[in-house]
Amino acid sequence: MLEDDLKTQLKAYLERLQRPVVLVASVDDGTKSAEMLELLEDIRALSDKVTVELSRDDSHRKPSFAVTSPGHDIDLRFAGLPMGHEFTSLVLALLQVGGHPSKAAPELLEQVRNLEGEYRFETYFSLSCQNCPDVVQALNLAAVLNPGIHHVAIDGALFQDEVEAREIMSVPTVFLNGEVFDQGRMSLEQIVAKLDTGAAKRDAAEIAKKDVFDVLVVGGGPAGAAAAIYAARKGIRTGVASERFGGQVLDTMSIENFISVPHTEGPRFAAQLEAHVREYDVDIMNLQRAKSLSQDAEGVTTIELESGASVRGRSVVLATGARWRQMGVPGEDQYRNKGVAYCPHCDGPLFKGKRVAVIGGGNSGVEAAIDLAGLVAHVTLIEFDSQLRADEVLQRKLRSLPNVRIITSAQTTEVLGDGKRVNGLVYRDRVGGDSHRVELEGVFVQIGLLPNTEWLKGAIELSPRGEIVIDDAGRTSLPGVFAAGDATTVPYKQIVIAMGEGAKAALSAFDHLIRSSSPATTAADAEAATA
Repeated sequence: MLEDDLKTQLKAYLERLQRPVVLVASVDDGTKSAEMLELLEDIRALSDKVTVELSRDDSHRKPSFAVTSPGHDIDLRFAGLPMGHEFTSLVLALLQVGGHPSKAAPELLEQVRNLEGEYRFETYFSLSCQNCPDVVQALNLAAVLNPGIHHVAIDGALFQDEVEAREIMSVPTVFLNGEVFDQGRMSLEQIVAKLDTGAAKRDAAEIAKKDVFDVLVVGGGPAGAAAAIYAARKGIRTGVASERFGGQVLDTMSIENFISVPHTEGPRFAAQLEAHVREYDVDIMNLQRAKSLSQDAEGVTTIELESGASVRGRSVVLATGARWRQMGVPGEDQYRNKGVAYCPHCDGPLFKGKRVAVIGGGNSGVEAAIDLAGLVAHVTLIEFDSQLRADEVLQRKLRSLPNVRIITSAQTTEVLGDGKRVNGLVYRDRVGGDSHRVELEGVFVQIGLLPNTEWLKGAIELSPRGEIVIDDAGRTSLPGVFAAGDATTVPYKQIVIAMGEGAKAALSAFDHLIRSSSPATTAADAEAATA
């Protein structure tokens, strides 16, 4: 099952086990059960602290296996084979069940331990989903820390009957005690915040006590991380208020054009960004969404947060990034995660053998159509313009696929459904004006990005597209307030550009602090004036 180089790496990790780990398998006569047993035996052979047992309890999904340790009340299970993106989740589960400590913040770990009650979590994932491991790993760790937390991670592609019965059309989808808890990427902090209802108020109270920062960065994506590092290296008091550290990078499947790094994945890159920032004396305030911006007569800028707290900075770098643009048509919101999706890598496997549409003919849309064509029965690509805008090499690949139909000069006007899930869409022919209906089960929207700047309207100058207007030094229309990254008017929304712009904005902020804190006249000037 495991290749030799992977076995070598895993063996090195398993040397960190501090206590025995037992893998308890629930199997049937199917091929997937045989593959799972082969995987478990490969793991067992790599460490004398790991043993494999067959379960006598017939109530569990098959194939599945529990990861536990004698004498410890841990209920953690994988239903299916956690390979692909979830192999890291398996490795971490082995280590944490085996006593290897987590690198999460001590106060967060203690908060998990102190949660009271019984929480039975079920997470449906797909092996191609880059958002799923964060959720699986967070809930696995919670199950290790707190005996009242139970977690099973379920491969939706392997348990299609459950996916259909529970009407799951987006991953990760998390159930708590049989009811939908949440969908999409979540960190352990976010999960705990939902469970511990008093946590947000406590966090807001702590944030409200903070003194004014020299540089306050709003946003934790590549631009915000670079700004924080460059500011902190100047030895000035630096803070970061971020809704989710990593930003859009967390939703990026593959990164192949970041100079000097031939290939990486978004979640891994985001974790490296945060780890780098934490090497410096930076106050990171996570799960904080900005609500408004104001500035007093002394030039101190206040950012009011949705939590009710406010943070202040003598200078501010706005790096709030962007999000997927929506079509804004009837049915889109109603059927979000019920057939309307924005991540083909995450949700594509749930549409195996079905008909889908991709909205958008740029690189993202064409790449999505190509990927989906290998999974689904048929793909209809709908482009508003009279021709596709993707690179020619992508267009050639797309046109070579037998199960793809390309429609140009078409405007999607409505997403249709039966009240529970998508069953079609309507588009208007922009040449003839006629409307047409397409029968399908999924719609993947890939029409670009929208800057996260609504909260800044009236406070600083924005472009007609809602981008923060900046000059070549990252200055905005408000003194002492700078901006960087995808939320700004800088062209080419790329990670490498955002990071450079973040560094530049921080240097500009530092220059502003030096100039604004310098006395208007020197002692020599004053003495000469009185002579």
